[in-house]
Amino acid sequence: MNYRTEDNLSILGFGCMRFPKKGNSFDEEEIKRELLYAIDSGVNYFDMAYIYPGIEEVFGRVMEQCDFRDKINIATKLPHYMMKDTADMQKHFDEQLRRLRTDHVDYYLMHMLPDLKTWNTLTEHGALDWLNKLKDEGKIRKLGFSFHGNTTLFLEILNAYSWDFCQVQYNYVDEHSQAGRKGVEAAYEKGIPVIIMEPLKGGRLVNNLPREAQAAFDASPRRYTPAEWGLRWLWEQPGISVILSGMNSMEMVRENIRIASEVTVGSFTPEDFRTIEKVRKAINQKTKVPCTGCSYCMPCPFGVDIPGSFHCLNTSYTDNYAVGIKEYAMCTALKTQQSMASLCKECGRCEQHCPQGIAIRQELKRVKRRFENPLFRLVTFLYNRLH
Repeated sequence: MNYRTEDNLSILGFGCMRFPKKGNSFDEEEIKRELLYAIDSGVNYFDMAYIYPGIEEVFGRVMEQCDFRDKINIATKLPHYMMKDTADMQKHFDEQLRRLRTDHVDYYLMHMLPDLKTWNTLTEHGALDWLNKLKDEGKIRKLGFSFHGNTTLFLEILNAYSWDFCQVQYNYVDEHSQAGRKGVEAAYEKGIPVIIMEPLKGGRLVNNLPREAQAAFDASPRRYTPAEWGLRWLWEQPGISVILSGMNSMEMVRENIRIASEVTVGSFTPEDFRTIEKVRKAINQKTKVPCTGCSYCMPCPFGVDIPGSFHCLNTSYTDNYAVGIKEYAMCTALKTQQSMASLCKECGRCEQHCPQGIAIRQELKRVKRRFENPLFRLVTFLYNRLH
């Protein structure tokens, strides 16, 4: 395993949001197996959040059973957008410590801090004093923020406080969007560790790549998998401290650890960068909705499967229409509890929580136009009559 920060954080971090499940429950034995293997291999940064359902609790149980607290760094996030005051913040923080079965959090983030105005409002209401008190008491070691937005907003927040670290969405498709390369390099110049989320855009840079993109990878003598290309492109940059991977299988854990143990800055050749550029162009030409499948928009009060709908829409362009509409029918219409885009009532609740700033209501209309034609409605009607 490689390490780049003063605190010796592993360059591969374990993103816990996508822990494996067995049916509707977490597969705790598999989670335990993967976590122990990762820790034994040198992974020491584990990322979660208050709003990820059940994640802090299951992590806390496994950690207590296996007694690895002293070997790792726990990173979790405060949902400040749910808070009224510092008393409310303290209540949620205490709940997080109970869930995690620990007396401190190593890396604590203001979750999805959107802009400088929000941070200033929080500080005016005592949030910063409260956070500094927790640091003085040793209940949090490092204070940072996670961010989705444009480069200008990111730089304003970055320069507003002496942050210990930051977390941003960054990958070869988002090189010049979100915080972007400019934001990552600005943090690096200030000596602030940069944690990367969505390095593979929720799997979109791995699964169902456009044929032209896959062909570009196949033409390279490197023989890397699409996932390895994405991770190596990031680790090529010295400003990247930790890459979070939402690992949910032992195969993925082993493969990512292998890559993280091999990479060095400066190993990419000019031809490698040309390969990435070909792939990026192919993906951008085909992708219609930049959804990463994070599910922050869920649950929809009217039952729409928003990430699933967008996945099927993109698939209908990156793969082919037949595959897209088949997946859409199976995942949204041909089941007991339907979840088609046409169920949307345009309440807008989803858009308030989307980290990508997607105009979800408009895009769901596009999904409806793309898939829910008269034949689709007839098949759905007949299926429901027979079931």
